Amino acid sequence: MTDSTALHVPARDIPVPGHMSPEAQAWLAMPRAAGSGYPALDDAEAWRQYIAASDTMIMTMYMHRKPPVPCTYRDLSEGEARGYEIIPEGVAADDRRVYLDIHGGALIMGAGEVCKAMATGSACRLGVRVVAVDYRMPPDHPYPAGLDDCMAFYKALLRDHAPSEIIVGGGSAGANLAGALLLRIRDEGLPLPAAAVLSSPEADLTESGDSFRTNAGIDGMGTLMQANLLYAAGAPLDHPYVSPLFGDFSKGFPPTFLTAGTRDLFLSNAVRFHRKLREAGIEAELHILEAAAHGAFGGGSPEEAELDRETRLFCERKWAGN
Repeated sequence: MTDSTALHVPARDIPVPGHMSPEAQAWLAMPRAAGSGYPALDDAEAWRQYIAASDTMIMTMYMHRKPPVPCTYRDLSEGEARGYEIIPEGVAADDRRVYLDIHGGALIMGAGEVCKAMATGSACRLGVRVVAVDYRMPPDHPYPAGLDDCMAFYKALLRDHAPSEIIVGGGSAGANLAGALLLRIRDEGLPLPAAAVLSSPEADLTESGDSFRTNAGIDGMGTLMQANLLYAAGAPLDHPYVSPLFGDFSKGFPPTFLTAGTRDLFLSNAVRFHRKLREAGIEAELHILEAAAHGAFGGGSPEEAELDRETRLFCERKWAGN
C-alpha cells in the first residue's frame, strides 16, 4: 500500500561534490556494500559469529593506521567491567585531564583489541590520557550491562579526579552510551563531567528521525533495528537510558559537542539532540561535515582533520573551565 502522505522522489544519481578534498572524493566514490543482514534475534551463536567476523574486518582497517605518537597501555578492571588506560607520549605526569572513551560498533561490536585501537585514536587526537570502557555487549550481555560498565568506570574516575577534569565521549553506539551514562549520572545524584563529545550519535534506537529515510541508500549503513532489539532485550526503545535523545535535559546535562554528516543516517539524531539541549538551556555545538556519511571518510581527510581540531579545542576549553 502506498502512503499518500509521503513524498515520492524519482531515482537519481548523487555525484561526488567537486569541492571536497581528493581524500574525501576518493572515499565517496567507493561502492557501497549492501550488507549481509542480521541473524535471527534468538540465534545467539549466529550473532557471535556475525560479531566476530565484523570485528575482524574492523580490526583489519585499524591495522593499517599507525598511531602518530607512541602510547603506553594498561589493562583496567572495575568489578565485571573491563577497560584500558591509554597515554600518548608527551602527556605530562601531572596532567589531570582524562577522557572517558566509549567505543562504537552498533552496540554489539568493537570489543577487545578493536576497543583499544579506537581509543588510541581518541588519545592521539586529544593529546590526553584516555580511559576506554571495553563494555559487555549482546548476545550474552544485553542492556543494561554495557551501561553498568560505563557507570562503574565513571565512578572509578571520580575517586581520583574532580568532575571538571573528566570529559565523556563516544562515537555512534558509543555516543548512545555516553548520552545514557550522563543522564544516569545526573539521575543518581553524581556530579556531571566537564563536557560531552557525541560523534554521529546513535541516540535514537526507534529510528524515528527524518534522515533514517532521506539518507537511506546514500549512507552505506542501513537500519540497525535488529541489533537495537538485541541490545534492548525487551526494554522500551524510547527509554532515555536506551535512546538518550528522549531524555529530559531540563534537569541538567554538560556542555556538549555534537557531530554528523549531511549523508549520515544519524544526521537527525545529532540535529534533534542539539535542539533539545539548546531548548533546555544547555551549551551545545553542532558540527556537520559536508557529504559525510556515517564514519565520515575513513580517516585521513583534511575535512576530518579540521573537525578533530575543533573537537580538541572544545575539550581544551572545557578542561580549562571555559
